[in-house]
Amino acid sequence: MAESIHKDQKTVSFDKCISSSSSRCSFMAIVIFLIFLSYFLYSFSFISVLKSPSKVSNSLLVPVMQVQLGSGQNHTEDKTELNHIVFGIAAFSKLWKHRREYVKTWWKPNGEMKGAVWLDKPTVNDSLSSALPEIRISSDTSSFKYRYRRGHRSAIRITRIVSDTVRMLKGTESERNVRWIVMGDDDTVFFPENLVRVLRKYDHKQFYYIGAPSESHLQNLQQFSYGMAYGGGGFAISYPLAKTLEKMQDRCIESYSDLYGSDDRIHACMAELGVPLTREVGFHQFDVYGNLLGLLSVHPQAPIVSIHHLDVVEPIFPKVDRVKAVERLMISAKLDSASLVQQSICYDRTNQWTMSISWGYTVQITRTYMPARMMEVPTRTFSDWHKRHDFNNLAFNTRPITYTDCQRPRVFYMSRTLGDSSSSTTVTEYLRHNELNPNCEWGIPDPSDINRIFVHKESNPDRWNKAPRRDCCRLLPATKKGTMMIKVAPCENDEIAAYSDK
Repeated sequence: MAESIHKDQKTVSFDKCISSSSSRCSFMAIVIFLIFLSYFLYSFSFISVLKSPSKVSNSLLVPVMQVQLGSGQNHTEDKTELNHIVFGIAAFSKLWKHRREYVKTWWKPNGEMKGAVWLDKPTVNDSLSSALPEIRISSDTSSFKYRYRRGHRSAIRITRIVSDTVRMLKGTESERNVRWIVMGDDDTVFFPENLVRVLRKYDHKQFYYIGAPSESHLQNLQQFSYGMAYGGGGFAISYPLAKTLEKMQDRCIESYSDLYGSDDRIHACMAELGVPLTREVGFHQFDVYGNLLGLLSVHPQAPIVSIHHLDVVEPIFPKVDRVKAVERLMISAKLDSASLVQQSICYDRTNQWTMSISWGYTVQITRTYMPARMMEVPTRTFSDWHKRHDFNNLAFNTRPITYTDCQRPRVFYMSRTLGDSSSSTTVTEYLRHNELNPNCEWGIPDPSDINRIFVHKESNPDRWNKAPRRDCCRLLPATKKGTMMIKVAPCENDEIAAYSDK
């Protein structure tokens, strides 16, 4: 009964719609026809567009073209290399015989690096040395005013080295390949591979002024500026900016005759050009006196680019002269320049020791647990630029060398490397520095019983292409009494540097 009624209802309803020719049914038919027609026309238009790409709108084409260009681009051509950089080194003839030995430690001869040493007057036979850049004599600056009472007008000569270098390059074949002008002093040591790593981050076609302020808060705050790149620590200027600076620098120098140095004149001209300082913490002015151990053993997590004031501070390694000390550091730089003086922190639970490795430079062992947040703060092995031990005058945090005699660290300096640069695994040896070790009644074993430490590490040239993070270190089984073996390697995702007695 219910089924027959349902069929009858459907039949009656359908017949009614046909027989009645109602406006409602006509409207529905028209809507269906229009939808079908629109779909047909859209499909035909889309097929036609595919056959004729020129009709595609720009809004559709841009994303597709960008992806194709990005995937097919030859990135090798865009990568900055050492031969794209030209160095301008400021020097004095009376100091050059001594300071040229610093330049020899980092300069790559036989055309591998480009640049010139700019002297105030000629010296004997320097131009014949193949281990040094070519020697140039700075242009005459006697017509410029210099009104700073306690300064020296040689600052004008040095600040014009940028312009002199640009004029030296103009119209030459080398100019086509220039991307950066890098300034430094004759007592500045550069780490060229790390300099290249830093400059690769920036578009050399844009206006860039790259460097770092002083470590001295008073220097930055009172006499100079936190926005100024200090010339001793070195700075880089993109070549388009250097050419623009050359056009206006002489007028700019005349406008700032009352300034003290060469680098603050560069800064003043940059301010007129509207170009701010791009800070890179690997450029080191080192406006300090004393021992650089506290600074270099906890270097910022960034590639070390330069070291300045080598005639002012103590030798980087003890018991050798300053040049020999730099040469030893360069041995580590040749093995793994990207990791040079990068810190790792780990713990020996058995002996209750805290260990800090500054790869290629030092290993330090301290009795008892020292948290990572403390170990990454520089120790006060130096005084400020005014030869005072007022550490409020510095632009960074510091901590005492030791809080008790028992916590005085035992320092092991890099002595030699085992293997060569062709191997991916590096082994560096560190020997204990003999110094006064006060008695300690803590009952914790004395790290002085360790005489040498071997650090095993995989070279990691691409470390700065990733987010910065300290490497981790782990103790390895010792093979001889008085010897420690440590492995340094990238941390696992969940690995931490924290003490545990479990």
